[in-house]
Amino acid sequence: MKAVQIKEGIYWVGGIDWDLRNFHGYITQKGSTYNAYLIIDEKITLIDTVKHYLTDEMIERIKDVVDPSKIDYIISNHVEMDHSGAIPHIAKIAPNARILTSVNGEKGLNAHFGKLNYKVVQSGETISLGKRSLMFVHTPMVHWPDNMVTWCPEEKILFSNDAFGQHIASSERFDDEYPVTTILDEARKYYANIVLPYGIQVQKALEALKELPVEIIAPSHGIIWRRHLDQITSLYKKWSSNETAEHAIIVYDTMWGTTAKMAHAIMSAFENKGIRAELYDLKHTHISDVMTRVIESKYICVGSSTLNNNMLPTVASFLTYFKGLAPKNRVGLAFGSYGWGGQSVGQVEEVLTALKYSMMESVKVQWLPTEEKLAEITKKIEGML
Repeated sequence: MKAVQIKEGIYWVGGIDWDLRNFHGYITQKGSTYNAYLIIDEKITLIDTVKHYLTDEMIERIKDVVDPSKIDYIISNHVEMDHSGAIPHIAKIAPNARILTSVNGEKGLNAHFGKLNYKVVQSGETISLGKRSLMFVHTPMVHWPDNMVTWCPEEKILFSNDAFGQHIASSERFDDEYPVTTILDEARKYYANIVLPYGIQVQKALEALKELPVEIIAPSHGIIWRRHLDQITSLYKKWSSNETAEHAIIVYDTMWGTTAKMAHAIMSAFENKGIRAELYDLKHTHISDVMTRVIESKYICVGSSTLNNNMLPTVASFLTYFKGLAPKNRVGLAFGSYGWGGQSVGQVEEVLTALKYSMMESVKVQWLPTEEKLAEITKKIEGML
């Protein structure tokens, strides 16, 4: 395993998780990386580590550059164990290394790993490594309370932790070596499924970082940004402000096809009004992929048949996930079909209303709809757009 040079004396020494397909409920079809970075200076510094089962891979990459026992500082930008998992092992190999982290980082690391050689750093604090220095900026709730980023002013590198990351496993390390459209799509999916609830905190972090001259953004997952920085930072500004387009997402599940027919009738209404719409059957599309499209869509339409006085389990699961991510400033529509109960539509509407969406009048069909009824649904939705 070889280290990859980012700049002279600065290396990527992380691990590649080729087989990862589920990241706590988020489907990661392309795997991921856990990025750790090594700075060789008078003080040898490791920035973040990897998930525990990739520890040996990371250590082998470090050995490609330097004896790991010579590490002076271990910087923990984030406690979550996909980044901190190897800290105890590195602390044993390099017993004199100090672990630099935020106040909340120390609390979390201590809870996970017990007493180690911690040193709390404040937001704005700077340390000298020799020829280089590092400044720490706390970014709480992007996306945990302990989060911070690390900036190297001499090299103009921002070690951004989970911000600007993507779940991509690849041998390529930089955004000019890998298809940028794929990187941006995966960055969108990452934001939608991980960072979305924390838009206000993201805006505060962007404001705190905007005066820092940055030539490289080195996140904790995926590809390193060195060419397309303006694109990804612009997208973060857009996503964090909940800026949406005239675009509709229609998400549903169906028992005998009636709710599916309704979904298509609703889609026709949007198309007739010149609004782009996308249709997702939850039996075939994972909720994390749906969220990737939700992030930039103004209209959120959710449909379910009624089963045992409830919405279908797939729709309930989606709405639970959706409610936790809580995209703001949307227009909602609940729809669905039933035989005798019909409770599902009200349950869907209740969730969307609780998110303070502007609600369109819900649509409900009993038994099988005629072509005339479907045309009536299309016309009704058109009238509300």
